[in-house]
Amino acid sequence: MATNHKIAVITGGSRGLGKNTAIALSRKGIDVILTYHSRQEEAEAVVREIEANGSQAAALQFDAGSISTFDDFAQRLAAVLRERWGREQFDFLINNAGFGLNGKLDSVTEEQFDNLMNVHFKGVFFLTQKLIARIADNGGIINLSSGLTRFAFEGSGTYAAMKGAIEVLTKYMAKEWGHRGIRANVVAPGAIETDFGGGRVRDNEALNRHIASVTALGRVGMPDDIGGLIASLCTEELRWVNAQRIEASGGMML
Repeated sequence: MATNHKIAVITGGSRGLGKNTAIALSRKGIDVILTYHSRQEEAEAVVREIEANGSQAAALQFDAGSISTFDDFAQRLAAVLRERWGREQFDFLINNAGFGLNGKLDSVTEEQFDNLMNVHFKGVFFLTQKLIARIADNGGIINLSSGLTRFAFEGSGTYAAMKGAIEVLTKYMAKEWGHRGIRANVVAPGAIETDFGGGRVRDNEALNRHIASVTALGRVGMPDDIGGLIASLCTEELRWVNAQRIEASGGMML
C-alpha cells in the first residue's frame, strides 16, 4: 500500500547502529528500505518492528563491498519501490554498512586494506553514484564516519583513513547535487557499545572504562545516542544543515 511518507534507504540496517537508525526513522513517520548482508531473519525482525510503529518497510540483501552487484541491487530496489510504494524514487540514502579493523599500519595486509576500502569508500562512492538519480529532489544523503578522524587510537589508522576520505567526498556530494536541493552530511559516532569490531567497546571492560574516562559525559555511547540523530537529519527541522560533519561522541578526547 502506497503512503505519502518519505522513504529512507539504509545499508546495514539489520543490526547495531543501522537497526537503531531504521527504527528511529520509523518513529518519525519515515518508511524504510534496509539492507542486510547475511542476517535475513534479523532484518525481517527489524521490518516487523518498523511496521509495528506504523511505517512501511522492506529488507533487501546487499553486499556493500561487491561493486559488480550494484546494478542488480539498483534494479531490485526499483522493483520494491514500484511494488510497495508506487514510486520511482526515494528520499534519503544512509550509507551505514561497515565493519571494523584493529591493526597497526605496519601489519595491515593488502587484502584487509582492499576489503575496508571496498565497503567504506569505493562502495559508498559507487552506490551513491548508482542511486543518485533515484533520490528525489530535496532529499538527502547521510554518510557514516567516525570520531577516529579527529582523534587517534593505535590500530585504527586504516579504518580512519577510509572515513577521512568519506568526509571529503561528502562535501563534494553536497556541492555537486545541491542544485537539486539534495543535502549531504556526515555523522561521526564516537565509541559505541555494539557488536561492531567484534564488540570490543562493549565487551572489553578495560577499554570501556578508558573510553568513559576520556569522554566529557563520562560513559561510552549507546546505539540510542546515534540513531535518533541520523533520523533527525531526515526531517524538515534540519533542512538547512548541509555539508557538515556532526560528531556524536559525548565529548571524547576534548
